[in-house]
Amino acid sequence: MRKQIENRADVSFLVHQFYDKIRADKEIGFYFNEIITDWDLHLEKLTDFWETNLFAVKKYKGDPHVAHNEVDEHFNEKITSNEFGIWLNYWFQTLDEHFEGENVETLKRRARKMSTFLYMSMFKHRQKESEI
Repeated sequence: MRKQIENRADVSFLVHQFYDKIRADKEIGFYFNEIITDWDLHLEKLTDFWETNLFAVKKYKGDPHVAHNEVDEHFNEKITSNEFGIWLNYWFQTLDEHFEGENVETLKRRARKMSTFLYMSMFKHRQKESEI
C-alpha cells in the first residue's frame, strides 16, 4: 500500500530504495559505484538534500553543481542527458511504487528541474574547461 511522504523516515526510505536501483543498473550504476566510497554517508547526505528540498529544513550542506561537475570530469565528460533520463525514470518509478500524494508530485517536479540544472551546469563547466 502506498502512503504519503510525511517525514525524514519516508525520505530516507525513498532514497535507499532509489539508490538500490541505481547501483544495480548496468548502464549508469558504475558512475555511482566507482565514485562513492561510503554509501552510508552518501545516502545520509542525499536524505538531508531531499528532506531540505521537500520540507524546507536546514540539513543539507553541499553544492550539487560542484559535485556533479567533478564526477563528469572524472568520467572524461561522457555523462549525457541519457544518464539523467535513466536517473529520472528510476526516481519516478520508486516514488510511484511506494508513495502517493502531493509530495510525490512535488519531488517529481523538483527532480526534473534539478536534473536539467545539473546537466546544464556540467555543459557550461565543460565549455569553461575547454577555454582554459
